[in-house]
Amino acid sequence: MNSSLIQIMVLDIRQNLRSRWFWVYSLLFGGFVAVMFTMGITESQIIGFVGLSRLMVTFMQVSMVILPIYVLISTVRSVVGDRESNVMEYVLSLPLSFTGYFWGKFISKFILIYVPVFIALFGAAIWGSIANIDVPWDLFALYSALLASMIFCFLGLSMYISSLARTQDLAVSSAFVIWLMLVAFLDLILMGIMLKFRFNPELVIGLGMLNPLQVFRTAVLVLFDPQLTVMGAASYYILDTVSRWVFILFAVSYPILLGLIFGFLVIGILIKTILSKIEFKIITTFYSKLLIFEIT
Repeated sequence: MNSSLIQIMVLDIRQNLRSRWFWVYSLLFGGFVAVMFTMGITESQIIGFVGLSRLMVTFMQVSMVILPIYVLISTVRSVVGDRESNVMEYVLSLPLSFTGYFWGKFISKFILIYVPVFIALFGAAIWGSIANIDVPWDLFALYSALLASMIFCFLGLSMYISSLARTQDLAVSSAFVIWLMLVAFLDLILMGIMLKFRFNPELVIGLGMLNPLQVFRTAVLVLFDPQLTVMGAASYYILDTVSRWVFILFAVSYPILLGLIFGFLVIGILIKTILSKIEFKIITTFYSKLLIFEIT
């Protein structure tokens, strides 16, 4: 691994560990699991799921609401903030590679967001084992992979928004609007389009699968309900098009691919921005020297 990547990653992790919001976020998920155990949700049953499986499903539904907006709001300031405060120029003046700088910040943000969620889910599994509750380790592994892929996707999207935004306020507002659009696109917009314009339902469902939140939600439901009875008629198209395990594989790989695409786009944008600043400084220095020469 690139030494500059490790240096930036360790520095960013140390800086974020000093933030109280990281510990509030970590306690939020840990406290949620503790409250679910206290309320006895492991003793309830729905569609044949009981015990820890029921808690995991509830945990994933809550994560689908909280994690995307938290990832966007907490990381969307990173690139534009460093650019506004000239921290980026200072860091890149050091003997560090540009890709090492970006991927170091990217990986550190991923670790800081994913690890508390994983520990909360793993802690629930360990507590279930201690309490003699059957632990569905296959669901645990699949849910952990789905959470990692969703965080990776929205982290790439957040970095991309941050690289395009001119100010931090614009970056935060843009991230919030995009999150609202993705959430609304889950059901409301798709249903409105299909009813108003009488589009082909298969086309509408296919467009819905481009939304990473919809993919995550459907994958959680597939693991929870293999027949997707809660989705109604849309389940026939999804299950008739691909098998259950193929869709789960798609649900894990597709968000990761999106995150990588956004990440490489960010690198291209930042390289172009830095080169334009260097070119501007060179031109400014040249004309200032030329002006001094003419005066003398």
